[in-house]
Amino acid sequence: MAEPLSFQSVLDHLLDSKKDIPQNHLPFYSDLDPKSLRLFMDIWSSVKPDRKLLLLSELSKHLDTDNIVNYEEIGRALLNDADGNIRASAIGLLAESDDPQLASQLIDIFLNDADLAPRMEAAHLLGEFILLGELEELNEELKLKVEDALISVIRSEDNPSLRKRALESLGYSSRDEMVNIIETAFQRADPAWVASALRAMGRSHDDRWNDDVVSKLLDEDPRIRFAAAEAAGELNIEAAAAIMLQMLEDEEEDDDVISATIWSLSQIGGDDARIYIVNLIENTEDEDLVTFLEDALENLDFNEEMDKFNLLSLDEDDLEDLDEVEESDEEEEDK
Repeated sequence: MAEPLSFQSVLDHLLDSKKDIPQNHLPFYSDLDPKSLRLFMDIWSSVKPDRKLLLLSELSKHLDTDNIVNYEEIGRALLNDADGNIRASAIGLLAESDDPQLASQLIDIFLNDADLAPRMEAAHLLGEFILLGELEELNEELKLKVEDALISVIRSEDNPSLRKRALESLGYSSRDEMVNIIETAFQRADPAWVASALRAMGRSHDDRWNDDVVSKLLDEDPRIRFAAAEAAGELNIEAAAAIMLQMLEDEEEDDDVISATIWSLSQIGGDDARIYIVNLIENTEDEDLVTFLEDALENLDFNEEMDKFNLLSLDEDDLEDLDEVEESDEEEEDK
């Protein structure tokens, strides 16, 4: 009879670079207590670099698919690792954290780290802290510090990729400067900047950008079409649905653009989107694609249920106003 798996045996296995990392080992790295974290850090220097990155990649993928695990202790412990790629991967394990102290650490990494990869990951995660601030779940002073850091890099001569990533994260902010910052990026000739501006528009949840987003759905550059399709879903632009269904009829359309378009249609909803997704499921043999389409259909169902719930949650005055609008529409039709 095999001995029960222990954390020590999981660590011993990690040290053996000739072996794969089994999926059933990954939960053992979750929610480490101080003693277990010390054991992990004690052997970390003996793990080969490629093996380290493999583990962190597997943990990150597991984090995306399992909402029970938490690898925050490992992520925090590796923020000061000597390898920039390890530091970047460590930040990726902290995506679920809402600790204000982490926001301060991320600002420091974003502004001062010697390597680009950790700065890019920090820029991405700082956007989540801005969102927390917008939801009044983060101290306003700290939210402003995060925004100031991102704005300082956007307006600098720093690495262009980092500046674009900062713009995308800053999209969550409701600060007045955001309108000008997004508009400036949107007017650039560089398609990569336009795509980042579109992502910022989507994250703003501000319908002032609806026309700009729709105008780029049929752009010649797939990066722009991809970002516009994503933004249309985030902004729930109903006027974009017909155009996106048209995009899906193009047999030469980029696969990533198709995926983004289908998912955005599931966010916007509507009978045409439902019919299209159901037909695709019925006529597709690719298992991975079927899984994606079923997820999209489930997302469409969820969003439509939420719309019904929001309607039911209207107060009495709101319902009276809605009735008046409907009555007015009926009178117009009778004329």
